[in-house]
Amino acid sequence: MACPRPTAKCRSVYVPPPRAAAAADYAAGDKACPAYQRQTWDALRRSITGHVNKATAANIRHVLPELLAENLVRGRGLLCRALLRSQAACPAFTDVFAAIAAVVNSKIPDVGRLLLVRLVIRLRRAHATGDKTQLAAAARFVAHLVNQGVAHELLALELLEMLLAVPTDDGVEVAVGFVTECGAALSEACPRAVDAVFDQLRSILVDGGVDKRVGFLVEGVFAVRRARFRGNPPVRPELDLVEQEDQFTHQIEISLEGGHGRDDELDPETHLDVFVASATFLQDEAAYDDLKRSMLGDDDGHEYDAESESEDGDDDEEDMDVTIKDETETNQIGLRGTIYLTIMSSAGAEEAGHKLLSIVRPGHGQEAELCGMIVECCKQERASKTRFYGQLGQRLCCVGRAYQAGFEACFARCYAGAHRMGTDELRAAAGLFAQLLAADAVPWGGVLGGVVRVTEEDTTSSSRILVKTLFQEMAEQLGVPVLGRRMNDDGDPVVRDALFPRDSAKNARFAIDFFTAIGLEGVTQPARKRLLSCTTCDAIFSLLEGQSSHAFGVHPHTKT
Repeated sequence: MACPRPTAKCRSVYVPPPRAAAAADYAAGDKACPAYQRQTWDALRRSITGHVNKATAANIRHVLPELLAENLVRGRGLLCRALLRSQAACPAFTDVFAAIAAVVNSKIPDVGRLLLVRLVIRLRRAHATGDKTQLAAAARFVAHLVNQGVAHELLALELLEMLLAVPTDDGVEVAVGFVTECGAALSEACPRAVDAVFDQLRSILVDGGVDKRVGFLVEGVFAVRRARFRGNPPVRPELDLVEQEDQFTHQIEISLEGGHGRDDELDPETHLDVFVASATFLQDEAAYDDLKRSMLGDDDGHEYDAESESEDGDDDEEDMDVTIKDETETNQIGLRGTIYLTIMSSAGAEEAGHKLLSIVRPGHGQEAELCGMIVECCKQERASKTRFYGQLGQRLCCVGRAYQAGFEACFARCYAGAHRMGTDELRAAAGLFAQLLAADAVPWGGVLGGVVRVTEEDTTSSSRILVKTLFQEMAEQLGVPVLGRRMNDDGDPVVRDALFPRDSAKNARFAIDFFTAIGLEGVTQPARKRLLSCTTCDAIFSLLEGQSSHAFGVHPHTKT
């Protein structure tokens, strides 16, 4: 019997029972047949739509395993379409649909990106056509995706800029609802940007260019902000299903030209919503079965032979020997950008430290990268603004030894490359490390010992500026007496010998003269006494040696 020819239309059509039975009988013998693929496609569409429609905050933990058991790689277009349709029909369940998208995105990132692309295109078209209902629904979905970490905060800020660039009643109303939904997450991630948004809303309210009803809505969102969004948490506890480090965050831009979006830049991949027969159908299904086992575990009753497990284990060991190294440093560049934006958007050192500790993954060597970025950011600031970075460094050094080692390495690099730094950079870096040393956040021996040696041969003009500013700043914070005791502490000979070398009188005189010239004569008193005593002993020894030579009839300057 010939395989029944599939219909030309992509949507579901009525198939007479005899023809459906014939197609089922044929497909049972040939699973690569287009008829069988069409049957599985229809079943996949119905299953995905049913799981999405029945999901609530109470049963989402039971619905998600059933949803992930479906082939979401093949049906990612169906899933995005079902989420968008259900959310537009029931905006009150937006946070539930966003939680579904967050969980699937953590396993299959392509799904989250495709959903955001379609949402951005829908936002552009709704804004261009003035469709308030569709614009409000899409904006609310984006807000909850930002709360879940699927969408980047820049997308939220670009959407607010698009809505408030030319204030209208509908645009301001949608913006107020958007800020209410994700204002808490934005305030934590980028408080300065949120302040700018509320300043713009305040100017709109003062100008009175909007309807009185919209003005009341703007006043309401200010009251919500004063309450610190207490009644609008970013994610409800029952919907907080994905750890932050497991989430993939996508950054999609809303590009505007003349007030209209350009949809050619983004591909909604609408071909994924329709059935297309695949020549690699069986291989694709087998690949998703492996992915499903990795996501859900081997709970579907499959048992494996011990021999096959050992053979697979050998193959896995061979595969594990292959190490892929990213030479482009994409991850490091992304981490540096995230650290910089977090530091610049934080209002205080405590807030910055809390955010940065949630970004950096311990045990992956990212602590040194964070310390290096803090020093680089500090070097770009004025010396008077280094207090923020010093407090941030103290906060991190209290967490663990890894951050102390990171700052020690940073000081060694700054001291070795002082000749390549400007005067302002030297003073800013010295202010940061002076605050860390004065607070004992980093060990003195680790920072100064083995790096600094105050001699004429071991220092340059740039390194002397760094050392000068470092100790002047510490003198202001600790006082000269306390600083002098720390610099001449016999219990820490590494620091003492680095600052006041004892290998020769020349080096000792240079160190004493250097600290005297920078106004810290009080810290040189122990070194002066020792140098004086050594000089006196040398003179006495020379005198005694001369008398002994005369006693034996030998002049001290003649050779025997």
